[in-house]
Amino acid sequence: MKDFKIGEKGTIIRILGDGHIKRRIFDMVLTPGTEVTMRKTAPLKDPIELTVRHYELSIRKSEASTIILETEGEA
Repeated sequence: MKDFKIGEKGTIIRILGDGHIKRRIFDMVLTPGTEVTMRKTAPLKDPIELTVRHYELSIRKSEASTIILETEGEA
């Protein structure tokens, strides 16, 4: 998700890592098969805001870096 651009849409295909970070991501309903849209970034590029399942979610870039996406252009 690190190269995800504002307005871009994608589908989560995998969550990397283990332990508490992976659990935190799953608790935010960011699971494989979920569609996400990049809405915006904070002025210093961290955190980022996503649209997930019809709501807005802000996550740290360090958390976002563990999420592997397939963007619409890659499908």
